[in-house]
Amino acid sequence: MEYQNLPKWFDGVVYKNYETVQNPFSGEEIKLNPNEVAMYDLCKGAEMLSQWTLMNKCLTWFRVHSPTAYMVLLD
Repeated sequence: MEYQNLPKWFDGVVYKNYETVQNPFSGEEIKLNPNEVAMYDLCKGAEMLSQWTLMNKCLTWFRVHSPTAYMVLLD
């Protein structure tokens, strides 16, 4: 399966494995490819650190490149 490249501004950890991630509020799960997992982790880390500009960049990336995962996990 092919997946989207991470943007140049991405400064997080790049993973090698697929992971299933669960929405903590709805309990709904979705399987993410390695780049989606990396971007999700960066997004959640930015949220925890109140880095709103970075978090919004991550959310935009998800809306464009993985709208289903966005709807399950981040909407």
